[in-house]
Amino acid sequence: MNKDRIILGIDPGTTIMGYGIIAQTGNKMSLIVMDVIKLDKLPNQALKLKKIFETCLDLIEKYNPDALSIEAPFFGKNVQSMLKLGRAQGVAMAAGLYRSVPIFEYSPKKIKQSITGNGNASKEQVAAMLKTLLTIDEMPKYLDATDGLAAAVCHYFQKDIPEDDSGAVSSWAQFMAKNPDRVKK
Repeated sequence: MNKDRIILGIDPGTTIMGYGIIAQTGNKMSLIVMDVIKLDKLPNQALKLKKIFETCLDLIEKYNPDALSIEAPFFGKNVQSMLKLGRAQGVAMAAGLYRSVPIFEYSPKKIKQSITGNGNASKEQVAAMLKTLLTIDEMPKYLDATDGLAAAVCHYFQKDIPEDDSGAVSSWAQFMAKNPDRVKK
């Protein structure tokens, strides 16, 4: 698959959400933008989720991505943190679905593996590799931005893998097509 496309990557969070957008032209990728939205000043969870949804919609409308690649929540010890992270991921995914953008979900380990070759790489190692891959002059203040960018680059690297045969790639559109009886209309 050597088609041109735009990939939006999201690192969901309820304090800071990172995102990165890349362009694929043939076999080359280039950085369009990466940044974070800071949510820590918002007074409650509902307003944070609203901000995530609105920001994702704005990004989709501005850059018209062909795919949304998102980091899957990982299992942690704090159940409340996991629930909040899952909600953040859910509203980001809902924004993509609302605009008919195919959603692809990758585990943190899969993202790190595809960027650095090591599924246990640190955020700093991932950022350093992205700096090299995309010739980034100035790294962002928050590594959440490079984490969002890493989700996009991970999806770029999956381009030659048939998406419905890969255990790492999960498209909601494919799920709905394969399971029409499980989707309410």
